[in-house]
Amino acid sequence: MRTPAKNTPKAPRAGLPYLCGAVGGPLFVIAFLIQGAVRPGYDPMRHPVSSLALGPSGWTQVASFVVTGLLMLVFAAGLRRGLRASGRHSTWGPLLIGLYAIGLVGAGVFPTDPVSGYPPGTPALAQHTWQGRLHDFPFSLLVFAALTAACFVFARRFAGWGEPGWAVYSGISGVVFIGAFVVAGVGFAQTEGFVELGGLFQRISITVGFCWVSALAVHLMRTPLGSAPARPA
Repeated sequence: MRTPAKNTPKAPRAGLPYLCGAVGGPLFVIAFLIQGAVRPGYDPMRHPVSSLALGPSGWTQVASFVVTGLLMLVFAAGLRRGLRASGRHSTWGPLLIGLYAIGLVGAGVFPTDPVSGYPPGTPALAQHTWQGRLHDFPFSLLVFAALTAACFVFARRFAGWGEPGWAVYSGISGVVFIGAFVVAGVGFAQTEGFVELGGLFQRISITVGFCWVSALAVHLMRTPLGSAPARPA
């Protein structure tokens, strides 16, 4: 008597949420690189990315903030479910990605104040508006604080999951991300010797941090659900 063959489907892979996480960062970086290269009076080495939301074409950067934030919110929601299904448990990791996403949306809704002479004709440090204050705190601060913490949380998680390469990459990304952000802030505060490099260091920070999120999404997307790595002895 033959025994019926059992159906053993392959473990599913994460879908749309992880794809959102993979494309969000590169789209944001490409958008500000193109805008910074063509915007009259804008110096990418000197001016912050947020300043691209000012002026007649500012809606493009606003849209970039909001769209990227929404993509990351979808990723954060799917990440929590995906990690549980794969046996990789992390409460703070997805939560911090979600807070980072909320910060991006808020930073787009509330535009920054002019700084470092952009738009042309504005002072190096313009008077603060309530929109600009909300842009800086809590939203922009939330972006950088939450993503930095997420890098370190996942560094610890990857170490526990037996993936030392990803642990090191995540930790280094967190250090570079927050370090370059601090240097950029010094430049935007008009500190002599840093003003002309504020935009450069902010771009280094954003590129490193946002691309880490994309790499994380791609890495976890390629891991079949239900196949968590063994913990090291």
